[in-house]
Amino acid sequence: MLASAKRLDDGFSTTISLSNIPTIKLFEKDVTPPGMTAGGAIDTTTMRNLAWRTMAPRKLKTLTPVSATVAYATEALETIFAQIGIIQLVTITFPDESTLAFWGWLEEFTPGTNTEGEQPTANMVVQTGNRNADGEEVAPLYTPPAGSSGEE
Repeated sequence: MLASAKRLDDGFSTTISLSNIPTIKLFEKDVTPPGMTAGGAIDTTTMRNLAWRTMAPRKLKTLTPVSATVAYATEALETIFAQIGIIQLVTITFPDESTLAFWGWLEEFTPGTNTEGEQPTANMVVQTGNRNADGEEVAPLYTPPAGSSGEE
């Protein structure tokens, strides 16, 4: 572990960039970055087990979807709606300036209730796909902040 590696103490400011619409008028209020899962256990229990069910891990990993609450400009709605389901490079930038880039698409953009005295927001879901526009499997790429090994 290098001394320059630091933990995140505050989630401000975490942002999402969509490569097809990098200047879109979306303003993140909260972001849930993607997680990873093994996809559940494989049951390997047979009639020859004596006392315990046995399991094994799957070989493939899943990058989980990203969700966010965003403020938005109404002028962006037409562009946002046109990007639903379009595969593109998505980049999450963390407060320490590290990034996680992956291929995915805007799966959902759902405006919330407009209420007097409150900023209008929308819920947004970015589905991770791990396949580029040519259909090739591409692993997510983590880039540590400048001057850090990314280890901790």
